[in-house]
Amino acid sequence: MKKLLFALAVIASSVAEAQIVTPAASPAASVSSVVGLTNIKIDYSRPRARGRKIFGAGPGVVVPYGAIWRTGANTGTKISFSDDVTVEGLKVPKGDYLIFTWPGATEWTVSLYKDLNLGGNTADYKKENELVNFKVKSEQAARMAETLTINIDDIAADNKSAKVSIAWENTIVRFTVGVDFDARVMQSIEASTQVNPNNYYAAAVYYLETGKDLKQAMEWMNKANPTQFFQLYQKALLQKATGDKAGALATSKLSYEEAKKANNTDYQRMNEELQKTLK
Repeated sequence: MKKLLFALAVIASSVAEAQIVTPAASPAASVSSVVGLTNIKIDYSRPRARGRKIFGAGPGVVVPYGAIWRTGANTGTKISFSDDVTVEGLKVPKGDYLIFTWPGATEWTVSLYKDLNLGGNTADYKKENELVNFKVKSEQAARMAETLTINIDDIAADNKSAKVSIAWENTIVRFTVGVDFDARVMQSIEASTQVNPNNYYAAAVYYLETGKDLKQAMEWMNKANPTQFFQLYQKALLQKATGDKAGALATSKLSYEEAKKANNTDYQRMNEELQKTLK
């Protein structure tokens, strides 16, 4: 009997301690991307519009124009950078920051805040803890966003910048994050070519694509002594860039033949197009 009572007590205690789990009103979300060599991550909570007027003036508006907003729900929105960056041209050291905004009809004010302990408590916002403060234009969104959506997109072709977009209801704003990886690449080239001569090829291509010292790039390319069709194609591009059209044509023909052996029609076509510019 005592054992039965003890078992019933344990069950009752477990039931009392159990909690009902339901979906969050503003679910947590995270978005991240590598831009250049920099990791950018944003953690936030996503409130829903639920038929309400989100931005504007007058009664019933969720986020009134000119009022500080935690740019999300719950503890606000955190953005993290693995390296020093620029945000709208302003220097931002690597680290974690809160994003606060002041929405307006045509323009928003955005700040990155250093004290993460503030969370979403906008009432205790202190100007001295701002790292940067800038303005961006707001736009009419192409489609209605029922749930607050923050993205990292529009990565530039040279990998040196991306856009952070904040969209909710019928409004979207974007700000630019710039990254600088050239110094790290240069250090990597210096270190890696001493360890593995095959890295001369990667160094040569980087110099070609970024318009750096082409003479140095050609020295590295020759040290790499490329033999594969895609490597030969890059060498032909480099020879063309240095003004050696005859050498570029010969190398491109060799690349074409190697691509043909490998059944790679893309590089065959690319070499044909390159050769047209060399005759």
